[in-house]
Amino acid sequence: MKFNWGTGIVIAIVAFMGFILYFVITMSTNNSYSHDLVTEKYYQKELGFQNEIDATQNANNLEENVKILKVNNDLKVIFPAVFNPKKIQGKVFLYRPSNKQLDFEIPISISNSYLLVPEKRLLGGRWNISVAFKYNDKEYLVKQEIEY
Repeated sequence: MKFNWGTGIVIAIVAFMGFILYFVITMSTNNSYSHDLVTEKYYQKELGFQNEIDATQNANNLEENVKILKVNNDLKVIFPAVFNPKKIQGKVFLYRPSNKQLDFEIPISISNSYLLVPEKRLLGGRWNISVAFKYNDKEYLVKQEIEY
C-alpha cells in the first residue's frame, strides 16, 4: 500500500472524529462532570417571578435597607430598626452555587433587629443569600452575593 496525501488526510480526519467522539462520550457519562439546574422546580419558580420582582422593589423602597454583614466570622442579617422584630416572618436561604448539598434555609424568628447565622455552617467560597420576609402583609426580598 502506498501512503500519499489523500490517505494521510483521511487518517487525520478519522483520528480527529474518534477523539471528538471519545471526548463527548466521556463528558456525558462521567459523574464528575454532572451539572444540575439552579433549582429543581425551575419552571414552577419562573411562574412566581413577578412576585419576586415586586418583593425586591418593596425592599428597595425601604428607607433603611436590610444589611448582610460578616461580624466575628458569623453572618449577621440586620433588619430595619422601624420594624417590630416579632412581626417579621420569613426565611433566609443560603445557596452555594458550587455544591447544592451545602445549601440551607433558616426561618426568621427573632427578638432583636438582627438574625445571626453561625460560621460553622458556612464554608469558604461564594454564597448567594436570599432574605425573603413578610411584615404587615407586605412581602420583601433581598438578594446578595458574598465571598466567605
